Amino acid sequence: MDQQPHRKQLVLIIDDQKTNLKILGDILRQDTDIMLAQSAEQGFRKAEAYQPDLILLDVLMPDISGFELIKKLKHNSQTSSIPVIFITALNDSSHEEQGLRLGACDYIYKPFHAAIVHARVRLHLQLARQRKMLEQLAHIDPLTGIANRRKYDQVLDQYWRSALRQHSTLSIVMLDIDHFKEYNDHYGHAAGDKVLHQIAHRLKDSLKRPNDFIARYGGEEFVLLLPESDDQGSRQLIEQCLQAVEDLQLPHDYSPVSNIVTLSAGGISCQPSLYQEPLDAIKQADAMLYQAKQCGKNRVRWLG
Repeated sequence: MDQQPHRKQLVLIIDDQKTNLKILGDILRQDTDIMLAQSAEQGFRKAEAYQPDLILLDVLMPDISGFELIKKLKHNSQTSSIPVIFITALNDSSHEEQGLRLGACDYIYKPFHAAIVHARVRLHLQLARQRKMLEQLAHIDPLTGIANRRKYDQVLDQYWRSALRQHSTLSIVMLDIDHFKEYNDHYGHAAGDKVLHQIAHRLKDSLKRPNDFIARYGGEEFVLLLPESDDQGSRQLIEQCLQAVEDLQLPHDYSPVSNIVTLSAGGISCQPSLYQEPLDAIKQADAMLYQAKQCGKNRVRWLG
């Protein structure tokens, strides 16, 4: 398959001097997308909002120094992993050591030499791209190709906090393949792996909103997170998911429920509060899944 060309990576340049912003922007604009900030406060807001691939940060600024700003960036979960190259006219080893200790990945010295600026920025953008690729691989379940449990834990925390701030709802759904042990026992684990992959992608294709999330929870179990979705809308979607899996018509002659592979599901729509932990909601969704299993499988049970 042909590889898609890389999108241009985004570089945020933070410097209080318009001349420096223009020079660096002109040097880098051909190979990267450029975003400019003329103060530490503006730079921090843009870093948080736009998640650039690299930050070029002036050490000496009138409001907040580059050293103070990098501390703030590194202590913020949304910006802590963004690599920072310091820009400075100070050819002082103690300043360089301080910057590196605070988390800078490199220095670019004034006056600017275009070839050196290009080389250092290109190197750290390449490293940033490779790091992101490794992070993505670490969050993918290798068997099904969807998100794994580690990524699910991160997204759950993110969605829970967002719902808490916005006083909105979050639906959590647990799904399990009915009589999967019998399937593996009679058709073999290779066939079972193929079924897991097919179902994972059928469920993923059934999610229409960009923020709806699916992960493999473990074994033959999947979990869905549906932000800002109420009881009725969530349950309707899950009914459609179960039907979409039935429509695959995957033979299962050893299932007491049906002669095809089916799912059971349990879910809950909740409005997170300071007095509730995500684990409480997960346990409730899991209890609903258990009820669906006990009531004959191939059905949805919802706490509402």
